Amino acid sequence: MSEYRKWLETIKISWVNLTAYKFNYLLMVLGPSLTFFFVKYNLWTAIYKSNSLNSIQGYSLSDMLIYQVWTLVVGLLAQSYNSMNIAVDIRYGKISTYLIYPFDFWQFHTASFIAFFFNQIVIAAITVLCMVGLGILAMPSASVLSTALPLCFLVALLWFVVMYTLGLIAFWLEETWTLRVVFIMISQFFSGSFLPLEIFPQWLLDGIKYLPFQYMTYVPVKVFMGTYTGSLSLATSVLVFWVFVFATSASLIWKRGVKLYTAAGI
Repeated sequence: MSEYRKWLETIKISWVNLTAYKFNYLLMVLGPSLTFFFVKYNLWTAIYKSNSLNSIQGYSLSDMLIYQVWTLVVGLLAQSYNSMNIAVDIRYGKISTYLIYPFDFWQFHTASFIAFFFNQIVIAAITVLCMVGLGILAMPSASVLSTALPLCFLVALLWFVVMYTLGLIAFWLEETWTLRVVFIMISQFFSGSFLPLEIFPQWLLDGIKYLPFQYMTYVPVKVFMGTYTGSLSLATSVLVFWVFVFATSASLIWKRGVKLYTAAGI
């Protein structure tokens, strides 16, 4: 079987697994929009109205809701992958199967990530259409989409290699969910997932300029909104750098970890 065929078949299998349970998939499609209205829409509407606020750091209620919608969309596209299956496979000795496959462990999970990303595009597109239909968003232009979507894929790739790297630490730790939770909490705080970064002090923004966090949510959101004034080349360079750092780390961890692997649990 050619290398191309291996990738294609693995992606197809992963896609089928993601969409196998129709009701579950329907919840995945409708869940983001429902969550936005039940949580973020009511929360921010209450904050503005209860405090009689016209704006927060230049964000009107309408602007804040638009920001929060795009935060949700970027999260769907870029930050939904986790490494739980990797850690479980290592802990229970299931990676022995992969060691005899004609398809490497990292290739299998990368192909699964690609299928996952395309699945998330469908869910994100439906979410955007719902928000446009309800009048909360305006449909972004083709030029905005052509800039934002590749940036989101790069963010998703970074998220994947980070989660993959943390998952491989299961060679040494019984549980890696703590590491995932810590990283998610830090990234959400510094990436602008909760609040626009304009609310943060300038010294803090300067301190995290070359860390990946603000490029994982805030920058793609502002690109979708059409209000990003920073350097896209810098954003791309920082993301590519951190993808390389974590991908290299994952390779080294795998080489060390597989030497210690004893297939316990089989």
